[in-house]
Amino acid sequence: MKTQFVPLLLLVPALACAASNPDARFYEHAAAGGLAEVELGNLAQKKSQNPAVQEFGAMMVKDHSQANDKLKSLAQSKGVSLPSSPSMSQGATKAELEMLSGQGFDKSYIKGMIKDHKEDIAEFNKEATSGQDPDAKAFAAATLPTLKEHLQKIESIAGGAGASTGE
Repeated sequence: MKTQFVPLLLLVPALACAASNPDARFYEHAAAGGLAEVELGNLAQKKSQNPAVQEFGAMMVKDHSQANDKLKSLAQSKGVSLPSSPSMSQGATKAELEMLSGQGFDKSYIKGMIKDHKEDIAEFNKEATSGQDPDAKAFAAATLPTLKEHLQKIESIAGGAGASTGE
C-alpha cells in the first residue's frame, strides 16, 4: 500500500513549484527554446555556405544567449528550475540538420527558423498579454521586438535563398 503513494509524493514538489509560479511553464519552454536557438545558430555558422545564413546564425547565438541569461536570472529569483538543454524534439531537429549540408541544410534551417519564430512570437505575445507573473510578462514583452526582427530577417534570407517561408 505504501509503495502506491511514493509516486504521488514525488509529484508534490513539482506541483508546489508550478502552483507557486503560474508561469513556470513559460519560463521552462522559453529556456529550452533559447538553448535550441543558440545550438542551431552555432550549427548554421559551421554548416551553411550562405553568408546571410551564417550571419543569421551568429545573431541567434548573440541575441538568444543574452535573453537566456536574463531569463535564467529571473527564473532563479522566482525559484523556477530551468532546463539545461533543449527539449528532445529540439534535439532531434538539430540531429536532422547535422546530417544535411549545402543548400539542403540552408533550406531546412531557414524553414525551421521561420516556423520556430512564428511559434515563439505567438507564445511570447500570449505571455505578455495574459501571463500572471508580472516579471514573466515584462520579459516576454521586452523580448518580442527581437523575435519579430529575427522573423523578418529570416524571411528576407528565405527569399534570397529560394527557401519556402512556410506560407
